[in-house]
Amino acid sequence: MSEPQFFATPGYGDTQLKNMHYNQALRVGDRVEISGQGGWDDEFTFPADLEKEIVRAFDNVERTLATAGATWRDVVSVNSYHIPEPGADFIGEVHGRVMVEQMRERMGDRAPIWTQIGVPALGAPNMRVEIRVTALVG
Repeated sequence: MSEPQFFATPGYGDTQLKNMHYNQALRVGDRVEISGQGGWDDEFTFPADLEKEIVRAFDNVERTLATAGATWRDVVSVNSYHIPEPGADFIGEVHGRVMVEQMRERMGDRAPIWTQIGVPALGAPNMRVEIRVTALVG
């Protein structure tokens, strides 16, 4: 079995490793697992617009995958966590629509398994979405 390799995404990942004592990605052989990525920038601020936050979360997944030698085209499993839109009795139209648009744009014909979960809170103030993926490289 291959030795596990851990990776901190340059920028915010270095901050999280120092302050919160965790890495952003793990690679064992051809398998890459990443921690949940939010729509933050390197200073951990979030856009006011939900669509922009989701797109930035996808960008952060991409950045984190790249640190471990993977891409969205290698992703086989997606777990996404969402704070539902106010007054909605489900996660909400914007969450679902933008998630699907981004997966189609970034993954092409590959359709991973996906679990979309509504939650009451996430790990950072003002955070409304978090995306965690598994990738198989090669």
